[in-house]
Amino acid sequence: MEIEEVARQIVDAAVRVHRELGPGLLESAYQTCLAYELGQRGLQVACEVPFPIQYGGIHIDGGYRADMLVEDCIIVENKTVDEILPVHQAQLITYLKLSGKHVGFLLNWNVPLMKQGIKRIVNKLPNQEDNRRQVFINNKPWRP
Repeated sequence: MEIEEVARQIVDAAVRVHRELGPGLLESAYQTCLAYELGQRGLQVACEVPFPIQYGGIHIDGGYRADMLVEDCIIVENKTVDEILPVHQAQLITYLKLSGKHVGFLLNWNVPLMKQGIKRIVNKLPNQEDNRRQVFINNKPWRP
């Protein structure tokens, strides 16, 4: 399945889960329900995925854990916070960079409407011609 179709399925599934449950639950509840919903759609979902870190020639196992990895191409980080902060965005950008993945979603479930809680972050898609690292948050260039 193409990465953009996987992304559409993630957004649609998140909206569906949020409509059913509403805000106010723990991240783990939303994560479990989202994983179930995506699985029902035939997507491969792994939760609490450990990714090692390579630094200075050493290999560090369990350097971090991504909340979800969908179809081995999109990282999903689930939050239940009053608002998404720059540190949450930086966390996902770092996860994308270290994992070699290019697309991620920050999903804040603590919102009245799910569309208010979705942030899509892109870290240089493989088909981009420019070799510089380019990060986009909701299709707007991001500069640290």
